[in-house]
Amino acid sequence: MNKEIEIIKKIINILPKSEYLQNKFFESDAEIVNYHNKKLLFSVDEFSQEDFFNDNNPYELGKNVTIATISDVLASGGTPLFYAHSLTIDSEKWDSKFIEAFTQGIAIVLKEAMAGFIGGDLGISKLWKYTGVVIGEAENPITRIGAAEGNLIYMTGQLGAGNIEAAKKLYLNNNVKGNNLTLPSLKLNLRYKESRFINKYATSCIDSSDGVLSAINTISDLNNVGFKITKLPYSEEGIKFCELISKPKCLLFMGECGEYELVFTIKEESNDSFIQEANNNQLSFTQIGTIQIKNQKLLQTEDDYIDLAKYKISARDYNNISEYLTELINYVRNHKK
Repeated sequence: MNKEIEIIKKIINILPKSEYLQNKFFESDAEIVNYHNKKLLFSVDEFSQEDFFNDNNPYELGKNVTIATISDVLASGGTPLFYAHSLTIDSEKWDSKFIEAFTQGIAIVLKEAMAGFIGGDLGISKLWKYTGVVIGEAENPITRIGAAEGNLIYMTGQLGAGNIEAAKKLYLNNNVKGNNLTLPSLKLNLRYKESRFINKYATSCIDSSDGVLSAINTISDLNNVGFKITKLPYSEEGIKFCELISKPKCLLFMGECGEYELVFTIKEESNDSFIQEANNNQLSFTQIGTIQIKNQKLLQTEDDYIDLAKYKISARDYNNISEYLTELINYVRNHKK
């Protein structure tokens, strides 16, 4: 158990649980509340410089924190309705133009998600902080529970950009030799259309806010199953970046700075109709693996497998990125099959 989960469990064991809460804690991206015979979805997320979001572009920063907040409702198969936030601005960097561009980034996402802003709070400090709150609804919410042996594992989008954003601060600021690679800043994708579509097929779903491996491990542990990952949609920039720093590209899969993509499972017998309907709706997904028997956790690479059955590494248990990255590299080196 990592430190974060241990702390959360201590807190929820003390606080009185609402009688309207339908899910168990940790079993759903958004909390599911039965209110007047409707299934409401609730989620709150906090972001700061510790999340490695690039804050040099206020418009993109506003978009990213809003998409990240809404992602939990989308992973639960819901429709966002109401949005609120608590914003602490950087007193030295956030001038009027910065705040306006940041807010425009929030606004464009809310319009695309058809959610309305209902208020918030404002503070001023030396460091920025953003807390987003979203309330949505779903007739039949998807949870992290339901994956079974033989299910296919799918995901939206590509992986790599989130971990690159974190790694850039470690490597590109330390004069990496031969660095002529232009890396794009992290731009999250709102998976509103994809969420509404996969709601009809998914047996379980989670977002990749903490990375794709963390998402799959959560599904695996909650459902008492294993997995085999055979194909990953690495971004081209991510592959080039790993080559530049001479590190295996699987670190983009294992690292915990995610892209807030949707990772979900479907029944194998539904696959043909899923693919056909997805193509008809011009939606793209990647089948990245399959659900296996318990304790079988494998990542297939070009020449071998990495055994992930004993993988228990959590970024929040390390004091800095360098220590965490070293531990990931050692695990890969010592668990090849």
